[in-house]
Amino acid sequence: MDVRQYRDYVVVPALGRINAYSRAAEQLVIGTALAESGLVFLQQIGRGPARGFIQMEPATHDDIWERYLSRNLDLLNNLKGLLIRDMDLHDQLRGNLFYAAAMCRIHYLRFKEPLPQANDWPGMAAYWKKYYNTPAGAGTVEGFLKKARPAFDL
Repeated sequence: MDVRQYRDYVVVPALGRINAYSRAAEQLVIGTALAESGLVFLQQIGRGPARGFIQMEPATHDDIWERYLSRNLDLLNNLKGLLIRDMDLHDQLRGNLFYAAAMCRIHYLRFKEPLPQANDWPGMAAYWKKYYNTPAGAGTVEGFLKKARPAFDL
């Protein structure tokens, strides 16, 4: 997918809908998608559980709903406005780009550490690695920088 179209027609409207937009959040969500799937894969390669451009695992998704959204009702109601009716929530991570982008942003909202400043690419990469890919994940800070940073030179 073209990164500019993903930004303009998916990420910016989705983050706006849940009242969680900032330039830094936009960059982190897009960077996450680029690092995780290259904006190509909707299902984890090798039959793994991760879904969508953001490669969120169902267990992470469910934890967000149970432990975070259940205590943040305004955010939950805004997120519900992005749902495709009668579609399984896990399937929405693959088939509903707005929902997946919003869930990626919500994942990061759970942490007290503020987002890095916009255009702080080393900071974004370290934040993604710490909170999204996790220290046990296969991704690297260098990989994030290689995949995400060039997309914003457009």
